[in-house]
Order: sequence, then structure tokens, then C-alpha cells
Amino acid sequence: MNEWLPEIDQWRARGDQVALATVVKVEGSAPRPVGARMAVSSSGELAGSVSGGCVETDVFTAAQEVLASNEPKLLRYGITDEMAWDVGLACGGTIEVFVEPLSEPPGEKDRAR
Repeated sequence: MNEWLPEIDQWRARGDQVALATVVKVEGSAPRPVGARMAVSSSGELAGSVSGGCVETDVFTAAQEVLASNEPKLLRYGITDEMAWDVGLACGGTIEVFVEPLSEPPGEKDRAR
């Protein structure tokens, strides 16, 4: 995540909200390990990856919803017979992704005034 902290700082400096998506659980084969992260700005930019591309679009959409509601979400992606045509992981594993609004560091609002 450190490699894209400057991007997050730029987004916040221009007034964007930021959501952070983190892989919190992996079962079986998965493209990214637990701890993989993706940041999403309220203006539609993203940095990082939670799946190497196979569920990023859905996580991006969920992140926009989290920013609008300020309520975190836990997402689960995998392949079952019932969801073969839905968003999932082609590798056959399952991941859980926690999406949360990134709050400002303490004192940040006061410093901006």
C-alpha cells in the first residue's frame, strides 16, 4: 500500500473521499493473498489490486456505494454452480474483501482550515 500513498494523498488534497478494499480471507487458489489492498477515490480512480482483475470492477462499484453510505461491506467472491455467470474467481478459490471508507487522520480537518 505504501507505493500508492502519494495517490491517496493527492485524491484527499483535492477533496475526494477514499475507500479501502482489503482481502481478509482466502480459501483455495486465489490471485492475491490476504492483506492485498485496493484504494478507490470518489471521483473514480483506483490504485492497487485485490484480485488481479477478475473482481476489481465489482469491488470498485461496492467501494462507491460504501463512500455514498459511509457503511463498510464484506464481499465474498468464488465460483459455485449457482453463480457460474456472476462475478467470481476463475482460479476456483474464494476470497472475502472488506471495503471501508478511509477516515481522515486525527487533526487533518483542523489542519485544512
